[in-house]
Amino acid sequence: MKLAMIGFVCLLPMMAQDVKIPASIEKLADKASEVVDVTLDASLLQLAAKFLPANDPDTAQVKRLVSGLKGVYVRSFQFDKPGEYQASDVESIRSQLRGPNWARIVGVRKLKSGEHSEVYLRTEGGSITGLAVIAAEPKELTIVNINGPIRPEDLQELGGHFGIPKLDGESGRKNDSGKKDE
Repeated sequence: MKLAMIGFVCLLPMMAQDVKIPASIEKLADKASEVVDVTLDASLLQLAAKFLPANDPDTAQVKRLVSGLKGVYVRSFQFDKPGEYQASDVESIRSQLRGPNWARIVGVRKLKSGEHSEVYLRTEGGSITGLAVIAAEPKELTIVNINGPIRPEDLQELGGHFGIPKLDGESGRKNDSGKKDE
């Protein structure tokens, strides 16, 4: 009994590490009209960061951010018609985010349009050690998983890099054209 308990305690950190993309999600690529598939482990993140321009202050910040990350995983599928993925496909991701270290911090559901978005944080020792985003629409499904230590204020900096969507929000921030977002 003691040996089983020790084994379980040793496995806890490994179980909390990362969200695994199930085969049912990977198979959606065959049905999708557009697919974004980003899989960057720590070594690939470091390699990718080397290709960012060193003299740009924005990319220098991104390089700093990714230096401690263990992985960035993005799966985004656009479909020509609704119903190409099932609720059970999304549930296979959500079920992994119900662990003791994960907490859903944002949930938005629009009944009329069928949109459902969620943001989850994984915390350990008072620090954020992971982020997962699920954005489900009738003709689009996007899953983002960032594995590793990250500060909330750094999340916006990662947007637009490594396949992570830009996080413009509703703050009135200016977009790339210099116009204020509405």
